Amino acid sequence: MTHINALDPGASPLDYYGFELRRHREAAGLTQKQLGEILNYTGSLVGQIETARKLPTPEFSERADAALGTDGMFSRLVELVLRSRLPAWFQQVAELQSRAVEICSFEALMVQGLLQTDAYARAVLGVLDTSNLDDRTAVRLARQRIFEKEKPPVFWVILSETALYQQIGGRRTMRGQLAHLLSFVGNPRVNVQILPFSAGAHAGMQGSFDIYRFASDASIVYTEGYGSGHPTANPDTVKDCSLRYDHLQAAALSLRDSAELIRRVMEERYGEQGDSDGDLVA
Repeated sequence: MTHINALDPGASPLDYYGFELRRHREAAGLTQKQLGEILNYTGSLVGQIETARKLPTPEFSERADAALGTDGMFSRLVELVLRSRLPAWFQQVAELQSRAVEICSFEALMVQGLLQTDAYARAVLGVLDTSNLDDRTAVRLARQRIFEKEKPPVFWVILSETALYQQIGGRRTMRGQLAHLLSFVGNPRVNVQILPFSAGAHAGMQGSFDIYRFASDASIVYTEGYGSGHPTANPDTVKDCSLRYDHLQAAALSLRDSAELIRRVMEERYGEQGDSDGDLVA
């Protein structure tokens, strides 16, 4: 059998994934087209993944495991593949998120990445740069799989009311995004609070930040700039941001009142009757 592209499995996690997919497919006596038919994907997509030209998704990996009898290998490997495709400066942060037992996040401008929908994330990532948008969106959404772990972190997020009104991706996208936030109502491990405009000056005026807490390691504060991330375990910084977060929670609406505000904005600002303008990003 002619190999279109001889991969070096040690070159990257993506190359290793492609190498293993081809090896297991050929061991099963299947062509790319035949495997694609079994997985309900095209043979062309199988070929692109095997030659490290296309990122696999968690769904593709689950189907490949079932079809090739690989006992979850591809589902485990895809986590490493997707994390490796994050910007280098963010990879450490993704690792912190995956290990944290509690995440406390304040977001001053938009919906926090761990709660973004596909359409919303695509609109955010597509500003000024639409290259490889499918792959970059998939990589961002893959970080949300930390909530599918056997013991997911407890996630507290405070969103500025600005995030509800800043129309990102069009009315339909915003309605879907706010509906997604409401889907966590009653989930004790994902808690969404809104910091209302009426709060005035508040403890987060200097910008967004996250606090990652771990079972045995020191807590870490994370802030972000353009193209750079800044995690720190400095005790004074952690103490200061923890105090700021306490004050932000005190100023924010309760979980129930936050959900009511999200629901009201979703219906009044992004109701279905206003869809004539469509979305800016599909």
